[in-house]
Amino acid sequence: MEVPRRTLGTTGEEVSLIGLGGAHISHYGSRRHAIRLVREAIDLGVTFMDNCWDYSGGRSEKWMGEALRDGYRERVFLMTKIDGRTRAVAAEQIDQCLRRLRTDRIDLMQLHEVIRWDDPERAFAPGGAIEALDEARLAGKIRYIGFTGHKDPGIHLKMLDQGFAWDTVQMPLNILDALYNSFQDQVLPVLLERGIGVLAMKPLAGGELLESRAIDAIEALHYVMNLPVDVVITGMSSRRDLDQAVKAASTFRPLTELETGGLLERLTPYALDGGLEGYKTSHDYDGTYWRPDWLERARI
Repeated sequence: MEVPRRTLGTTGEEVSLIGLGGAHISHYGSRRHAIRLVREAIDLGVTFMDNCWDYSGGRSEKWMGEALRDGYRERVFLMTKIDGRTRAVAAEQIDQCLRRLRTDRIDLMQLHEVIRWDDPERAFAPGGAIEALDEARLAGKIRYIGFTGHKDPGIHLKMLDQGFAWDTVQMPLNILDALYNSFQDQVLPVLLERGIGVLAMKPLAGGELLESRAIDAIEALHYVMNLPVDVVITGMSSRRDLDQAVKAASTFRPLTELETGGLLERLTPYALDGGLEGYKTSHDYDGTYWRPDWLERARI
């Protein structure tokens, strides 16, 4: 099975259609298990690596950094994220990410969890995080800059209105999203118009899609792959998860309108009020809500 590649926005970078979600590698199993899983993913053609400064107190980055030794680093497009909203904190977090990931440059650095309505103002204020990201790019520490969030499409649009030349944007895209307060409807067209790379996350809605029993994982992943996205980032905590993701990517074929409509019809009863999209409607997925100090300090 071969994992297809797509071009990331207007960067010219060729990346795997499937991205390995970094949070999950430290949620289950051991360091040895995580290293093996990351390397198996790369050997199977998964080249896009996702991570974040705050995942498991830095353990996810450390374990991924170990996995990327022995020549694996040169085979991947490495992305991670920072929480800091000030220039000083963001700069320190960037340097911590570099040390943990055992690399001298990160391909894509994203501002994480843009989930508050004042996050754009904080990031772009004098002395804000954007200054640190620009400086890191000039210094060669990072190559591309993006942002991510899962709360409200309006916050994404506000971030996109700041006049910054974003390389990527990461957001939840799945069948449920298409039916409630939709990033697909409101944000995706803007990204396509501007040539910004589209990173889809939560293709299984944090697992809630499968709990509905109205769809299986391959169907859910195929729905997102059928959108004009560049990478579908999905959590992998086991070889079974990895094989499932690789199978979805390698067997994907464009869906017909009838097939897409059928999937939407099956999931419509589960999409009311965003009840299965807790990342939009609750604080359960908001790491920086529970740890707001992460926005203002770097050491964990």
